[in-house]
Amino acid sequence: MNNTVLANLFGLFVMATSAIASAAGCPELYNHQYTTLQGEKINLCDYQDKPILVVNTASKCGFAPQFTSLEGLYKKHKDQGLLVIGFPSNDFKQELGDNKAIGDFCKATYAVNFPMTPKSSVSGAAANPFYKQLAEKSGQAPMWNFYKYVILPGGKEVYAFESTVLPNSTDIVGKIKPFLK
Repeated sequence: MNNTVLANLFGLFVMATSAIASAAGCPELYNHQYTTLQGEKINLCDYQDKPILVVNTASKCGFAPQFTSLEGLYKKHKDQGLLVIGFPSNDFKQELGDNKAIGDFCKATYAVNFPMTPKSSVSGAAANPFYKQLAEKSGQAPMWNFYKYVILPGGKEVYAFESTVLPNSTDIVGKIKPFLK
């Protein structure tokens, strides 16, 4: 083999082992990346040592005013390490048709700046892989829009909260607060 072929093979080996090592350093629950409706890239591995509040959203749901509390919680605690992330879903038939309409509605109606992923399924067999893991870890799949999950640092503890539990409730904030910096 000539030196060019060997160099290329070595380069491929280094890239493959780096990818494996990177994935190995990230617990499975966090091994997800998204480009948000706002155009930012979010790698959940970057948040494995921070508290995360996850919520499935729907623009036309009666619980949509919770966007205001979610945004308030995000603004108040994002610099202390909290990630609030929304997952628009039409599983319960109350979400707008496309990602642009969802993003525009959330921004114009509720001034949402916290990260929102593209629309996906969050329940049943078609649920996105992250939500399948949340349901498994917490023992509870979303039963309606604005179901919330708190993931504590390290991902060993995941708590589910029903739609009626407000994002700024003592139940949710009490789980998150000890892990804020």
